[in-house]
Amino acid sequence: MGCDRQDLDRRGRRITMAKLTRRHLLGAAASGLLAGGAGKAAAARHGLRKAPAVLRGASPPRPVIMLDPGHGGKDPGAIGVSGTYEKHIAVAAATELRALLMASGRYDVVLSRTDDRFIPLAGRVELAHRHKADLFISMHADALHQSDVRGASVYTLSGNASDRQTALLAETENSADRFAGPGMADVPPDVEEILNSLVHEETRRGSAHMAASVIRSFQNRIQLLHHPSRHAAFRVLKSGDIPSVLVEMGFMSNHLDEQALRRAAHRTQITQAMKQAIDGYFLRQRKGML
Repeated sequence: MGCDRQDLDRRGRRITMAKLTRRHLLGAAASGLLAGGAGKAAAARHGLRKAPAVLRGASPPRPVIMLDPGHGGKDPGAIGVSGTYEKHIAVAAATELRALLMASGRYDVVLSRTDDRFIPLAGRVELAHRHKADLFISMHADALHQSDVRGASVYTLSGNASDRQTALLAETENSADRFAGPGMADVPPDVEEILNSLVHEETRRGSAHMAASVIRSFQNRIQLLHHPSRHAAFRVLKSGDIPSVLVEMGFMSNHLDEQALRRAAHRTQITQAMKQAIDGYFLRQRKGML
């Protein structure tokens, strides 16, 4: 079948216009010049796909904080000189701290328990990993044999206890799983691996920085124990990659500490100081100071 020169010219122009139309559509779609349904329909006719959105200046994900109120359920923890249970003080303070942190809009906060129930120590560590926590804080108000000892303190993980008093405290805390019974005491292999893992140097530094931040925030606001930053082999702190601290808000074995911890106003002072410590910790982290 023959065709004259005019037919060839017309076909060439149609092909050129089609190429130009597609090129212009691509450029317009990329630069946002095509808007509304007409632009989308035109892009669809020419086989164009929507480019993925680019979010400039998007905020980084909020840090996840696991607050772990000690004891619970059939494990009352320490019992104060006037009969106050540590487990109730711990969950009250942790609940208030969570509300403060959430109100700031800076963090996602998870409680290991919100009611009066027992959680094995390994289960607390497992929860922190399940929620991909960036910081783990276990909150307590334990008892000592010396009733005259009072004040808040902070503990980090170490194979060797910093002193005899802390060693005994860790021994008491680590025995909490005696309430679990033989069935619940079995630790899943993956959790056991976490518990047995060596604490990474970065995690150890993070824990130490968080402990120091708590001490700074408590000073001149909350009475502190003599040498308030201590360490021992607390099992609940044995996470290989989550900075972890155990905060003793006071000792139920001291009647002044027990009375103070029963007062909502005193617990508010503690939680406000804790929030300041957490803010300071993550500020230093953002500045690369950890």
